[in-house]
Amino acid sequence: MRNSPNRVAEYGRGTGIPNPIDVHVGKRIRLRRLFLGMNQETLATQLGVTFQQVQKYEGGSNRVSASRLAEMARVLDVPIPHFFAELPVEGKEPAARREERERMEQSETIDLLRFYYGISDETIRKSFIDLVKVIAAQSEA
Repeated sequence: MRNSPNRVAEYGRGTGIPNPIDVHVGKRIRLRRLFLGMNQETLATQLGVTFQQVQKYEGGSNRVSASRLAEMARVLDVPIPHFFAELPVEGKEPAARREERERMEQSETIDLLRFYYGISDETIRKSFIDLVKVIAAQSEA
């Protein structure tokens, strides 16, 4: 039973294991921060906390309060639901989806997206995508 007094907590306070939802929210904070090209110190300054606190939020070891999450959404220029998007159902995420998500969370993927959207000329962006497609096709061959 979920609320049984004899039930041992799987994660949370005292277990040393952060709640998976807190980890997910922390990853979404990190992804958005990196996508904006912002370092932890800058985010911390704008939130009025230390960069160590931002590290703990991003790792899920410290839970983000509702008011702090609202402030993060403002600073990172996203709606609050952004932090909960693609929240996997516990134990139900297919391996292929998990692998795709993990690839999207890699620093190089975030850099690629950030630099791509930094190209203001739409024609150059399209040429860049065409180039990447050609390289990928040659790599597969």
